[in-house]
Amino acid sequence: MTTTTPIRPRERDALLQSLRAGVVPRLGQRHVQVGRAPEVEALVTDIGRIAAGGSAIRFIIGDFGAGKTFFLHLVRSVALEKKLVTVHADLNPDRRLHSSSGQARSLYAELMRNMATRAKPDGGALSSVLERFVSTALAESQQTGVDPGQVIRARLAHLSEMTGGYDFAEVVGAYWRGHDNGDEQLKVAAIRWLRAEFATRTDARSALGVRTIIDDATFHDHLKLMSRFVRLAGYDGLLVCLDEMVNLYKLASTQARNSNYEQILRILNDTLQGTAAHLGFVFGGTPEFIADTRRGLYSYAALQSRLAENGFASGGLVDYSGPVLRLAPLTQEDLYVLLTKLRHVHASGDPSRYLLSDDALPAFMHHCSARVGDAYFRTPRTTIKAFCDLLAVLEQNPGVGWRQILPSVELRQEANPDLTPLEEEDGTSAPSWTPRTEAADNDDLTSFRL
Repeated sequence: MTTTTPIRPRERDALLQSLRAGVVPRLGQRHVQVGRAPEVEALVTDIGRIAAGGSAIRFIIGDFGAGKTFFLHLVRSVALEKKLVTVHADLNPDRRLHSSSGQARSLYAELMRNMATRAKPDGGALSSVLERFVSTALAESQQTGVDPGQVIRARLAHLSEMTGGYDFAEVVGAYWRGHDNGDEQLKVAAIRWLRAEFATRTDARSALGVRTIIDDATFHDHLKLMSRFVRLAGYDGLLVCLDEMVNLYKLASTQARNSNYEQILRILNDTLQGTAAHLGFVFGGTPEFIADTRRGLYSYAALQSRLAENGFASGGLVDYSGPVLRLAPLTQEDLYVLLTKLRHVHASGDPSRYLLSDDALPAFMHHCSARVGDAYFRTPRTTIKAFCDLLAVLEQNPGVGWRQILPSVELRQEANPDLTPLEEEDGTSAPSWTPRTEAADNDDLTSFRL
């Protein structure tokens, strides 16, 4: 049921501008969240497991335009409310999980730049986490009468036992010295190191006295270190959200794909075996990214066996406990509720300012169904954008009725760019993804080429 609580102009404008542009809003997601209660509940359970000292990993799989990115944003907002620290990034050709040319370091740097806490939900929270670590150490020093430096060294001793932990602890100690002595340059250098912004060991050694840097080879190790460090700072854990995982599927080089899939396998093993603590991963991708046995995760045998879905969850039965979580498409009822919420947001929470009557919503849905079929509610991005455009026209043209302009609303079914032909290693185009058939499996010469 729609509430009558006013919606702040900042949230209203951010929501409508983002949705009209076809991107996920950073503010006010709660005003437009509909459906998918079991999926949200499953991720809330994972967040509770992370906060309790465990680990979790999820692959959020959904069709193009089905709302994966929105779901990831929602999960992150829940994690922030549960006192977790979150980091997020989109993969692209310059940001990967594994590389030898700096792409993995670039991904780590982007994650650290986007670090968020409940107090700083928009990112840039790394310095705040460091300051909180220092302040809690000072508070403990005052209570126990122990020198603050000794307290900090005792806390960081736990990190020194982990891979890469000695230099990590040294850098955090350097930040404390900069804080204690008022040396802003030393503090900035420590933050740069923790953000993986040092490209060479020589620069890091001259600035901080450490012999290593965060590079492509230590991506996962430093995420595990960071999860332990945020615990020392008083938070309950670290949640890593990576979207656009299909960019790994698009890699032309088989060796590059397999190297990235090996990194995913390592993350998966560490998480499922419990060797990582207070750490969770959420990956967002399309069905092709996981199910294509030629280029997707299922092309890597070890991942295919670990990510195989529950064979008993069929015929209407569901299992939300596995690592692969397929987003159920929205129903027509869900979309109707969503349209009512969008109308409410546009009116700033005031029902007296609604620009569309109740009978306009079913008429709009019928118009969309006639244009693009069931896709209008299964992959609703285009529908939402068209609805926001309709509201904008009605707002700026008070004398026009919705019945007059509704027939002119154009909708086109979105095509998935992930299914366009991919470039092979030799520069030729490969066929777009199709499910493998028994005949294809038996044809040993289909990919033979002289």
